[in-house]
Amino acid sequence: MTSGDIIYDKTHSGHESRWGGRLGPAQGGGMLLCVTCVIDMMESCHVASVRKCVTLTRISWVLRCCPGALKELLQQDHSVSLHLTASVLRMLRTVEDPATLEKVIQVLVELLLELQNEQNILYVLDEIHTQLSAHFSVREFLPTFNFLGRLVEAVPNLTQTLVAQYVPMLECLCLALLYPDAGVKASILYLWQRLFETAGGLAAQSIPITIRDKVCILLLQTLAIAGSPQLIFNCLGLLRQLLQLEEAASVLMNSPYNQIMCNTDQSLHNNNDQSPSQNKEPQSSDHRPLPLILKKLLLSGEEVVQVASVQCIESVLTHSPSQYSSPFILADVPEFLFECLASSRSEVLLWSVYSCLLLLTEDPLFFSQCHAVYGIESLVRSVKEALQLANLEVQKQGLLLLTVILDRQPPDVHLFPSGPGFAAVSEAVVAGVSASCLLVATQASNAASALLRLNHQPNPVQYREIEVLLEAVANRCSQLPQHSSAHQRSIGSLKRSHHNSQASMAKGFLLHALLCFQAACRLAEQCASEPLLKENAFTSLSKHGLAQDSVESLCWCVLHCCDAVCIPTVFRICERDSSAEILQCFYCILSSQFTLVPSHMPIFASKLASSGFYRLALEDKALLCAGNRNPNLNSSCCGFLQKLSMCLLYHSDPATCFYKHDAEVENLLQCSLPSLCYRVSDWPSLLCEDPGLYLCDYSTPRATQYCVVIMLHLALHNGDRLLPEQTVFASIVWLLRSVQDHGECPLPQPVLRSALYLLSVTQEKCPDLEQAPLNCICKALSSCQNFSSLYIHHPPLLHFIFRYPELVERFGSLVLELWLTKHIQHKEEEQTLATQDKGEKRESLAEEKLNQEADSEAMEILTLREKYPAVILTLLNMVYKREAPLAERALGVLEVFLRDQRSYEADLCAQLKPALLWAVQRLNAEHSHELGQGHNAEVVNPLPLVLKLLWVMQANDPLSYSSDDSDVDGLHFKLLYHVSNIAGKLKPTDTESLLPAFNYLYCCLSQSPAHCTDRAITSLLSNCGLMEQLQTVLSSSSSSMPSVVPSPRPPSALVCCCHLLLSSLITLQRIHSAQVHKNISWSLDRALQGLLFQKRNTDSLLLVSSLKMLQALLDVDLVSAVLCVTTSSSMVGPRPLEVPDGALYPLGSRGAHRLTAALCGLIMKKHELILRASVNCLASLLSFLHRRHPITAQHIMCQPWNRFLLYSLLSSGEGCLLHPATLTLVTLLLWQDNAVVLWETELLQLMEAVERRGVKELSQETSQALRQLLTQLWDNKKIQSGVVQPPPSQELWCRMKKILLSLNSQQSTESFSHSLPNNILCVGDMSICLSDFTVKAAGGFSGRPIHMF
Repeated sequence: MTSGDIIYDKTHSGHESRWGGRLGPAQGGGMLLCVTCVIDMMESCHVASVRKCVTLTRISWVLRCCPGALKELLQQDHSVSLHLTASVLRMLRTVEDPATLEKVIQVLVELLLELQNEQNILYVLDEIHTQLSAHFSVREFLPTFNFLGRLVEAVPNLTQTLVAQYVPMLECLCLALLYPDAGVKASILYLWQRLFETAGGLAAQSIPITIRDKVCILLLQTLAIAGSPQLIFNCLGLLRQLLQLEEAASVLMNSPYNQIMCNTDQSLHNNNDQSPSQNKEPQSSDHRPLPLILKKLLLSGEEVVQVASVQCIESVLTHSPSQYSSPFILADVPEFLFECLASSRSEVLLWSVYSCLLLLTEDPLFFSQCHAVYGIESLVRSVKEALQLANLEVQKQGLLLLTVILDRQPPDVHLFPSGPGFAAVSEAVVAGVSASCLLVATQASNAASALLRLNHQPNPVQYREIEVLLEAVANRCSQLPQHSSAHQRSIGSLKRSHHNSQASMAKGFLLHALLCFQAACRLAEQCASEPLLKENAFTSLSKHGLAQDSVESLCWCVLHCCDAVCIPTVFRICERDSSAEILQCFYCILSSQFTLVPSHMPIFASKLASSGFYRLALEDKALLCAGNRNPNLNSSCCGFLQKLSMCLLYHSDPATCFYKHDAEVENLLQCSLPSLCYRVSDWPSLLCEDPGLYLCDYSTPRATQYCVVIMLHLALHNGDRLLPEQTVFASIVWLLRSVQDHGECPLPQPVLRSALYLLSVTQEKCPDLEQAPLNCICKALSSCQNFSSLYIHHPPLLHFIFRYPELVERFGSLVLELWLTKHIQHKEEEQTLATQDKGEKRESLAEEKLNQEADSEAMEILTLREKYPAVILTLLNMVYKREAPLAERALGVLEVFLRDQRSYEADLCAQLKPALLWAVQRLNAEHSHELGQGHNAEVVNPLPLVLKLLWVMQANDPLSYSSDDSDVDGLHFKLLYHVSNIAGKLKPTDTESLLPAFNYLYCCLSQSPAHCTDRAITSLLSNCGLMEQLQTVLSSSSSSMPSVVPSPRPPSALVCCCHLLLSSLITLQRIHSAQVHKNISWSLDRALQGLLFQKRNTDSLLLVSSLKMLQALLDVDLVSAVLCVTTSSSMVGPRPLEVPDGALYPLGSRGAHRLTAALCGLIMKKHELILRASVNCLASLLSFLHRRHPITAQHIMCQPWNRFLLYSLLSSGEGCLLHPATLTLVTLLLWQDNAVVLWETELLQLMEAVERRGVKELSQETSQALRQLLTQLWDNKKIQSGVVQPPPSQELWCRMKKILLSLNSQQSTESFSHSLPNNILCVGDMSICLSDFTVKAAGGFSGRPIHMF
């Protein structure tokens, strides 16, 4: 025998061996156990409690480690098995040691489980029932109650046995609850808890109602006075089990308050006759004991108690929230639940409280008692903390509770009266939206939708917080995963279900996000209608001029989110599987933008139309709304299409009086769109259907066709081609013919306008119309009384009208006028905008844009001339018959046309000039008096426009005088005659007409060949009025001219034209010796003063024109019948005159030196035209001096500044070095002996520049000037006189000879003119004939002018 054997030495020797055996592992020998010894030890009072405990421990070991071993021993005799069971059971009442009692309970339960004999269990139950019935002290049964609890827990089927066979024992257990010992009550309650929860609670339903109701009453009584934690835990455990049963929950909730709180014995005596379940009399909600008891438990600091209490409340409410919510609400339980939220971060407690509050919110009493107002702050803080936890279910439940409260809160009670409270809840929702879990973000977006209600907004409204919330939702939308069909095919089958789940969650979030944006749109509309809510007065303006916390900023935020996030996200998510709910919200949001930000809608609407939203909405209607399906989606699509169409129609051409017909179009769209559930590909057949007689009813099929026409127009106008051009063209033609064939009322004006646009745009890709459909179109257009209301400013319309003579005859002139008028209106609008914006950059950009548009629109008209030449004459007729803005625009078109017409046919000007002659004659005859007196400001004066047209035509038609045809010459002469007469009759202040007149006369004289200039010069010089006008301009341009009545100085362009015209008159009068009827006085002194002292402040063209006139005078020795030159003593000296002054009169010696100095200074400016004019004038001056007084000429040539001038020009780069004016000037300066010395290095520099450039690359002028210079240098006399220092080397001589030979050979093989082309250069408002500024060759000075090559 070993120390581990279970043997009782005193009695073991007398026991039969069959009741003993060695149990345990075979290798280790096991443990010797004698059943009889065990029974003896358990029954003996002489065995110490410690030994009994050890024995029980060893038996427990055997039962656990050697299953079936002890059972095999006991199966030999059932009586022994019962005896052993009875011995151990008896110890429950005889043993006092807690440790031993615990072992007794453990072994007894394990033994019964080992034996698996019902007789043993029934024996145990009978013994316990017998003991309970013997009315022993209840305190002694505490171990028995503990054992029963363990046994019921270990043997679930035992509950059925107790309910079926031991009802009296159950009643005894109820009576035992009256014992005032907390331990006993806790043990009995534990037993009842096990009874009610075994077998899933099914067995508990078999418990007699009377016993169950007693348990409920006793439980409430016990819980009401429970103080120990264990008792409270067991009470709550049993309560939670009872509350699973609806009948028990009703008993617990309807138990009278006085019955629970009265004496226990009296309570039981009263309930013997009638159970609480039979007492169905309703109790007052204010005296329900269970809500009060649970509210008290919520105040405990024990988290487990709080969780259990909340779960009990939830169990009650689960049965019937409408029935049981009121007692808890009236007991202020929600208040204590919110306090739990504020003081705990336990996930279990938070989940339980959230769930319980969700059930309570179903009762309107929850909100009427202001529990939501009381607890919203705690709830918001709790949600923020929950979002930091790892349990996603808690986060979703908290956000769901917040959503429900926000959704069900009565509008008249505000949850957030101040900004900070709203900011806090907004911050919590933003955190939820930004959560990584998409389900949490979905619930948060749902909460955001509920938050964006007007009754939840504080005063002032926190628009900035709302914008942050919307931006968070938008940012979360942009992060949604893309689930395209291609991606789904690429993933494996195992991952496909997960992929579908992710796609479903993404669509769910998108739907709630769109609902959030829709709520924001609704809120913005409501706030915009309330003046007090439009903006927060405590915020500043943004850089865009909008208040940062205003409804305008919110509207712009919503528009930005819609444009940048909603549209692409919906396209991406619904690409494969369209959702009616998502699309309905989507189109509602788009429709709201037209109300929120109307100023930006033209751009937004155009963007939507160009992005294919017409096709998208129409296809969605056809796919999801056909057959009266999804009426809400159909309504949303129709509303969006209607607003989009109305916006595009109204802003497509704002100048058109479309607003008169907007109600008609709106009614048409509103009535026709709901029934338009066809795919776009089915529209051609729809348009070609014969709907029968149209009775001007918007609900007929014809109205649906009209609706299709309008949408085809708007989509195509914005770049979305819904149907092929040929299909559209044929369908519209068929529709027009169908309407006329049925004799219906004419097409509504907006529909006819859209039809005309579609025909115009699609005509280019379709064959020309036959006569019948063309007549139909003409009849349809003629039915409109105001054709301008049909006009659309688009190039195809212009080309379509002018494509057919029938249309041109009726509408050509009107369309052309409308085309030009629209540009004028657009220009005025742009100028108004540029004026409002004071930035110079904005104004310059607007002006540049207008100029580009003007050129492009002009070219559209000019391309029509190939098909309809009368366009030009129509424009010319507008110039002098229409109002000034339209006439100016027509003139601008003609200017562009004439400026670019060099490659056009040669008879263009021949077609225009007869019409221009008729116009000038008419103006000269009808307005002879007005020309002299000036026009009334209210009367349109076409004269400046006609004269400008003549000038532009003449400037761009240099070949018009090349013909020898007498008719042409006569036409030119008549134009010249009438223009000169008009110029002579104009007021001097009418510079607007004088300037183009002088330009035209100057161009005529400059371009006229020799056989035409004699009559022209005679006609002009005989016109005294013209000469007086020239005199007036010259006199007014002189600031020192004395005058009684000061006159305004004329524009510099007019003075320039006057100078150039006079220079031509002086030259041609000398050539033809024409008679002058009235000469002009001109002060040479003032002219020289201007060249000397005012050249920096004088316009360059004015200097050029002054030099040109002075050159013409010097060429005629300052003596001309046209111009009487006056001088002063400062130039010629005092009388009697010296010999040089007399020879050079009226210039004088001093005047010659002054003029030379002025010309040298002007040459140093190196301005192209000034350089040419200055060198030519210097050549004429030197020629004049050589003819009149050679000594003065030699003296001027030898001045030291000439050398400096030569050095400066030769050192200014290759461009200036090879300029014909520079080469001519060098030739002039080297003409006199020892006047100027040319250094060898400078000559070498010149030769190298020519070699680099190449002789063939030199211009004609440069070649001639270089040839003259080299020829002069190779003159033996000049070389020997030392003009070049040191004398050229042999190498340089060879290089000069080679270049000269190349120049001579080039001259012999080419025939060219030495002058510049006889072209007119338009500079601003004046013209310059380039041939007048050809550099004159430096010929010999033999008293005659230097001739041009």
